[in-house]
Amino acid sequence: MRTLCLALIILIANGSAMEIAKVTIQGEITEGTYITLQHAYDFAKSKKMDLILVEIDTPGGLLSSTQKIVSLFMNSEIPIVVFVGKGSMCASAGTVILLSAHIAAASNGTAIGAATPVSPYSAVENKTINYLASYVKDIAKSRGRNPEVAERFVTEGLSLTAGEAYELGILDLLAENREELLKKLNGARIAVNGREIALDTTEYRFVDVEKPAQAEIYEIISNPQFALILLLLGIYLLIFGLSSPGMMAETVGAMLLILALAGLGVINVNYAGVFLIILGIIFLIAELLTPTYGLLGTASVISITLGALLIFEEPMMPKEFYEFFPKFAIGIGLGLASFMTFAIIKILKVRRRRSQIGEMVGLRGNIIEFKNGKGFARIRGEIWSVESEENLRSGDEVVVVERDGLKLKVRRVDRAKTGDGEMAGENKGEN
Repeated sequence: MRTLCLALIILIANGSAMEIAKVTIQGEITEGTYITLQHAYDFAKSKKMDLILVEIDTPGGLLSSTQKIVSLFMNSEIPIVVFVGKGSMCASAGTVILLSAHIAAASNGTAIGAATPVSPYSAVENKTINYLASYVKDIAKSRGRNPEVAERFVTEGLSLTAGEAYELGILDLLAENREELLKKLNGARIAVNGREIALDTTEYRFVDVEKPAQAEIYEIISNPQFALILLLLGIYLLIFGLSSPGMMAETVGAMLLILALAGLGVINVNYAGVFLIILGIIFLIAELLTPTYGLLGTASVISITLGALLIFEEPMMPKEFYEFFPKFAIGIGLGLASFMTFAIIKILKVRRRRSQIGEMVGLRGNIIEFKNGKGFARIRGEIWSVESEENLRSGDEVVVVERDGLKLKVRRVDRAKTGDGEMAGENKGEN
């Protein structure tokens, strides 16, 4: 009886505590980030949890994934709090996500903002800046935050300390840690999808939401650097496999290409870069079909390297990404493209040569020396070891009837039968 009462007391205590789904976002915003947050939301909803706490530390990321996260937050039926803790940063895409939360909070010593679109090779078009500025301004206005300051994050690259962001109406709360944040949230009233929810954080319980396997995969394949590697490797292995069947390279190449395309599907790409990569593929195939002593192979390497350099056009990736990526793209393009292109060409030449050597049956030649059923013959300009059941002499014309490793079985050409078609198609060698 005593045990039952104790269990009931614990059950009542747990039942009164606010249940909070906690999820941590670190690094660049990718499709994996969106999948993680969608999973956290679905989990919280299925468990009828009271609050979702997102602790964020990001320099920026993919625009399409950011927009999906914003849509998720804006339509959420559960209050969402985004918190930038000590030592964390919230820039570019991270700032947009922060603005879309029901409650935006940060610790002193953090910075927020700097959402100006970035392009590595030219000035960002005004239409891109205007679109993002309007987008961010509207999000801030919908959440009751300062829309003019939010707009300046994009148009001026404005960056604010946590204190400045709080004073200017961007942040709702300042808190030094998670515990202080929950204490300050107690009694807060939040408008969620047209209804007001009062938070009671007197007692609370955190439930850590694990990252699903799908998110782990998409974090890798939607990372621009890795997506580029997958794309190039997939292309080259597919071409190699199709030109030299039997090594399963085409299967691996197709799998890598599918993964690359899945990643590229959530990344904004520059069609000029895509065109250059396709052109490089055409050059390589042309080199394989009509050998040009490496001329088209070199053109393929140059074209694919330029394509790799230009393929991504993500305005909300961190500035550091665009400082690093051009060097990475050139290194991967020149290194991988050069190695794979000329490896494919060389291996294909060797396979062709072996294939030609193997096609000996039916070729004609002349006996050089023959004794006791064995000897040597000149066939197609090469000297081969030959065997025959016939008694052959030097100068006799013979035809290959079978190959056994490096030895050929031959028989004397019967001139009388040549005209009736028996030897048709055999006159491929040189006398």
